[in-house]
Amino acid sequence: MRGFIDLHCHWVAGIDDGARTVEESFALLTALRGAGFDTVVATPHMRPGMFDNTRQSLRAAYDATCDALRRAGDARGLPALDLSSEHFFDDVVFQRLLDGSALPYPGGRAALVEFPTRSFPVRVAERIFDLSRRKLRPVIAHPERYEPVFDDCSSLDPLLDAGAVLLLDVAALTGKYGRTPRRAAEQLLEEGYYYAACSDAHAARDVADVRGGIDALFARVGEEEATFMLIDGPRAILEGTVDV
Repeated sequence: MRGFIDLHCHWVAGIDDGARTVEESFALLTALRGAGFDTVVATPHMRPGMFDNTRQSLRAAYDATCDALRRAGDARGLPALDLSSEHFFDDVVFQRLLDGSALPYPGGRAALVEFPTRSFPVRVAERIFDLSRRKLRPVIAHPERYEPVFDDCSSLDPLLDAGAVLLLDVAALTGKYGRTPRRAAEQLLEEGYYYAACSDAHAARDVADVRGGIDALFARVGEEEATFMLIDGPRAILEGTVDV
């Protein structure tokens, strides 16, 4: 099956812990196209102190990578490309999301956010509600990797009630991040927590796990739900038509 929409991928060259070169970008995008993704949104990190990227620097790196891919002459076989960011939910980046200097998804209706692994930020539900009230829906990256979720999926309920939706990293279903995140992902799937799924791929070598995760997703939830999570859910996030 083709037509998948990837809302979380690190293919922009030389800007974070993803692709280091344009050649690596090309290899990653080619592999994702082979896995069924016809659209891949770049989401390089915006995390002060680790990846000190701004809206302007990310756009510059994205434009440079796209220009280099076009010059290579092989871009016709790549997925459709676009740009957003993975926003680390600290005080600095939260303020950027509020004042319009962050980098939401194309169309400006939603933004990808990530949390510290060990705990949720202080007042996180309140802050998610603040963004939702401004018509910017938070999309929570890889919730299956957050320690509060390991023992209690309902720890996510206040965030969903405040307007967030959850984005599954399909590779978690293969055990790529360990047994505990895999079990968390399976439980979240079973209880219907996720709205969409993505690759979160950083290199072409990751795509084997992405393929395995897609197969596991279809096997676990069936064709209709898996197709929603890989096509219809991501499209609704981009279009601002999420219905939850």
